[in-house]
Amino acid sequence: MIAQLTGTIIYNASNPVVVDIHGVGYGVFMPTSIAAKLVLGSTTTIFTHTHVREDALQLFGFLTLEEQRLFELLVTVSGVGPKTALTVMDRGAKAVQKAIISHDVSFFTAVPRLGTKNAQKIIIELKNKLGSTTDFDLSSDTSETTSLIDALKSMGFETKDIRDVIGRLPPDASIEEKIKQAIRILGKAKII
Repeated sequence: MIAQLTGTIIYNASNPVVVDIHGVGYGVFMPTSIAAKLVLGSTTTIFTHTHVREDALQLFGFLTLEEQRLFELLVTVSGVGPKTALTVMDRGAKAVQKAIISHDVSFFTAVPRLGTKNAQKIIIELKNKLGSTTDFDLSSDTSETTSLIDALKSMGFETKDIRDVIGRLPPDASIEEKIKQAIRILGKAKII
């Protein structure tokens, strides 16, 4: 498996981008928005995903490990191939993460060859994998806090706002009472 290439960009007009490493040109498929950032003749490090099939060996590349890892998560979803995942990644890693966390099906259905069913599968299968690293850190949360956050998020409140309110709730109250009080506080904040 080829995980990273460092070399000179000798072609970036269309996919694949060609990276010269000691006289060998590697063709790397990249999202157009990322390939556009590459400067011909510059030395660049590209983090790659090696995709092997019966009839092909392809490299898909990104400028950050975050982009590469998100791409690798996308291709684990059944029905989402590397070319489709590459098109999704063209919209930006942060935007993709945000769409998964906020259950934005329309974000994914706007991608060619990606229907509603596969868009929903991406969100369902990747939500937990992304939520643990980009939404909030559960390492210090109790199961009650996690349940409280999940319940309030399902009602449309933002994680940041929920966390601000949790610290103001009485620690000895039942979870039901905490949810009621949090809704009152969060509801007033939305009105203001």
